[in-house]
Amino acid sequence: MWIVRLALRRPYTFVVLALLLLTVGPLTILRTPTDIFPNIDIPVLSVI
Repeated sequence: MWIVRLALRRPYTFVVLALLLLTVGPLTILRTPTDIFPNIDIPVLSVI
């Protein structure tokens, strides 16, 4: 309940926090490197 009271006492803090998350979230998604074919080393056991 303390976070609700804090949000009611200081609404601008939570507005700024929400705007910060809305701007930083997409930036981190765009900056995350992706590879179409990543190198995966699958353990293989050969029986002869």
